[in-house]
Parts: sequence; structure tokens; C-alpha cells
Amino acid sequence: MVDTAAMSNGEVHWGTPTARWVLTVTILGSGMAFLDSTVVNIALPRIGEEFGASVAGLQWILDGYLLTLAALILVAGSLGDRYGRRRIFLLGVTWFAVASLLCGVALNTEMLVAARVLQGIGGALLTPGSLAIIQSSFVRADRARAIGAWSGLGGIAGAIGPLVGGLLIQAWSWRLAFLINVPLALAVVLLTRKHVPESSDNTMGGKHPDVWGSVLCALGLAGVTAALVEGPGRGALDPLVVGGAVVGVAALVGFVVLQMRQRNPLVPPDIFANRTFVIANLLTFVVYAALGGVMMLFVIQLQVSLGYEPTIAGMASLPISVVMLALSARSGKLAQRFGPRRFLVVGPLVIALAMVMYTRVTPGASYLLTVLPAVVVFGLGLTCVVAPVTATVLAAAEDRHAGVASGVNNAIARTGGLLAVAILPAAAGLTGESYADPAAMTSGWQMAMWLCAGLCVVGSVLALWVRNDVLAPQPVVPEPVAELPSSADCFHCGLNGPPTHLQLARQSD
Repeated sequence: MVDTAAMSNGEVHWGTPTARWVLTVTILGSGMAFLDSTVVNIALPRIGEEFGASVAGLQWILDGYLLTLAALILVAGSLGDRYGRRRIFLLGVTWFAVASLLCGVALNTEMLVAARVLQGIGGALLTPGSLAIIQSSFVRADRARAIGAWSGLGGIAGAIGPLVGGLLIQAWSWRLAFLINVPLALAVVLLTRKHVPESSDNTMGGKHPDVWGSVLCALGLAGVTAALVEGPGRGALDPLVVGGAVVGVAALVGFVVLQMRQRNPLVPPDIFANRTFVIANLLTFVVYAALGGVMMLFVIQLQVSLGYEPTIAGMASLPISVVMLALSARSGKLAQRFGPRRFLVVGPLVIALAMVMYTRVTPGASYLLTVLPAVVVFGLGLTCVVAPVTATVLAAAEDRHAGVASGVNNAIARTGGLLAVAILPAAAGLTGESYADPAAMTSGWQMAMWLCAGLCVVGSVLALWVRNDVLAPQPVVPEPVAELPSSADCFHCGLNGPPTHLQLARQSD
């Protein structure tokens, strides 16, 4: 069993049995959600064929999940801080499993979309909880390394998703891509209950979550997403499109106003007082929007335009897994040693280069000479970005806001993916059932990759304003010496006296 007191006080050290169990459980839990998100991508062509779905239908299968995930992940992080991170994590895993079962028995597109909406709720509850458990468990010096291991091994689950999905689809049906979550969730629940103690923010006792903020956030994202997804097919002046846009924008404005006036806001406004926190989240938004577009279209392009079977299309992404497994933990450690800025500047540029290389993935392209080099470069770029940006966001926020900070970052990442799935197909010229035409799909694919590469370049520029010492260990404040009471104030100057240089740097953000 783990040391509950140690974990609650952030005293878990890398390499200890407690550390290994905490990482195992959080990686399995979040990895289940990552796995599902990419498994669905590989299943989209078969789902569309079975249900006769249009591009909009396929978009809603993805966005139905992303919508509730992005909308509720904020309140989920806050709930974890208030009521216990392990408790909310377990609730999310259980909910996710039940919703996955409903996805697996769906009879039509509408039922599948509804089940995916429910699945997003479970994902929202478990994803920030896994990061918050790590942030509140490990000593500060080991957090970046732990987050690197979490992002690398969890990212592998997402990377092997297409392969797993392809095998399951060819073994029986796309339905297995959802049903596999049930036994995985059972294992996560059992291990969490046995090995992960509870932690929470004691300062939030008696405070109730911001229900109205959650409602406005969800309504705002739903309205805007509906307008973006349905706009290309229905027309910009269609009542549903106009109504969705108006309601969505109004709700999002109301959400911001409410957060500024609320006594116990869903997202404390002071968390955005740190410049590095804001910049790192903006970088997350643009880069994850680009990643969302690539992950949706890559496996469709391989199957529709290059004629790959689902399993082969899934295997095409395996080098990403190898690269992230080998380098992600090291990336987090190096970012802590040398500072995250250079990783966050170079990483998005490497991803952008991979997306330019992806434009050559067209009918007749060789896997070894065209697809593989692009995939490897893509994996290197992800390794440079994922762990450092996540560690930067969490380090820039106060430890007591671990759940909220994780929720904000996850919400922004998912919203970026949500908007990319909603906007990118139409921007690239893919509407109706044009995705089933190899020529139209290839043309749209190439345009989409150029757009995504541009987003990554924007992310690289933003990273120039990230503070490079944000991951540096905080200075240890010595205890006062009882025999020399007159010098006690000197020992405590970092807390009660003049601020240290690091504190001044933080305040300047």
C-alpha cells in the first residue's frame, strides 16, 4: 500500500513503489480515454458505411464527445479539488465505461452521437483527475519527469489506438472499439481503490461548485459547435445555424462575466494573472487544434485515398508510439533542466514540418519513403511539446489549483480539437459525402495540412513569451534557529519578508 500522508503532502519521489502505482493508475485511466479518441478515428469510414452517415454525421460522432469533454472538464477539475481527486477520477472511469457500452450497441448515427455525448462526460471527469493526482503527489523536483512519463505512456495509448481499432474492426466490428473500454475501466477502478489515496484542496471546504458557470460553458460550446458543423451543409442563414451561433456566443460571454463576479467561480480569474499560464494555454489551443485536424483526417486519407485496410492504416501510426515511449519522459526532464521555452518554440515547428510532409501522402505514395518519415517527424514534434507544455501550465499555477489548472488546460486542448473537427473539413472543401471520393479527399487533405501547419507556426511564436524558469525547483526556506531568535526573520524572508527574485519574477507574470 502507498503512503497516504506522503502523497497528500506532495512527497512522492520518482522511482519509489508509490510513484510507480500512481503513474500506473493515472496512465491507464487517461490512456483509456486517449485510446478511445483515436480508435474512433479509424472506425469512422466503417461507421459511415454502416449507418450511411454524411461528413456532418461523422463530425458529430467526434464532436459529440469533444463537446461535453471540453465543456465539463473545467467543472470536473474543480470538483476534484473540492470533493477528492481520487473520488472524481473513479466516478469518471465508471461513467466512461457505461457510456462506452452504450456506444457499442448503438443502432444508428443519432444513438451513437448521444452515447458519445455521455462518454464525453466520463472523459471530462477522469482526464483532469489523473493529472491533478500526479501534481498533488510528486515532489516538485520530480513533477515534470512524472508528467513526461504520463504524457509519453498515455500518448502511446492514443498512438496505438488506430492499430487496435483496425484489428478490432477487422476481427468483428467497429463496435469492439468501444466495448474494449469496459474491462479496461474495471482494472483501473480496482487498482485505484487499492493503491491511490485521496487528496483535495482543504481551502475549498464548504464551497459549492459553480453550476451556472458549467451550464453556460456547455451551452456556449454546444451552440458555436452546432453552427460550425451544420453551417456548410445548411447555409449560413439557416435558422439552426444562426440560432446556434447567437446562443453560443451569448452563453460564452455570460460565462466570462459570471466568472468575474462569482464568489466561488468555476475558474478563478486570478489563475490567469500569470502570463506564462495564459501563453502556454494559448499555445495548447492552436497546437491541439492542428493535432485534432490531423488525427481525424489521416486515417481516413489512408483508407479512402491510399486504399489501406483498417489494420494497416492503424499500423501506419505506430512509429509515433515508439518515439514517444523512448523520449517523452526525457523531454520532461530536460525541459525542467534547461527550461521549457526552447522545447515549445522548436516542437511546434517540427510538427509543422511533419504536416508539410503529410501533404505528399497521396494515392500511390510509398509508406517507407513518404508516410514513415512524416510520421517519425510528427512523433518527434509531439515529444518536444506535450510534456513540457503540460508541466509548464501546471507549474505556473498554485499547487492548490492543480485540478482547476489541469481542467483549464484540458478544456482548452479539447476545445481546440473540437473547433478543428468542426471547421477544418469545410475549410478544406470536404462537405456532404465527398470524403468517400479519393480525389476530393486528397485535395481536402492537402489543404487541411497546410492550414494545420500554419497553426503550429503560430504556437511556436507564442512560446517565445513563456518564462523559461517556470519549472525550476522552488528555493528551500530554512527553519529558524531557536538559539538565535534575532535572526529568525532572515530565515523567513522568502515568506514573510522581502520577496525573493523568483517570487518577483512570478509576480511580474
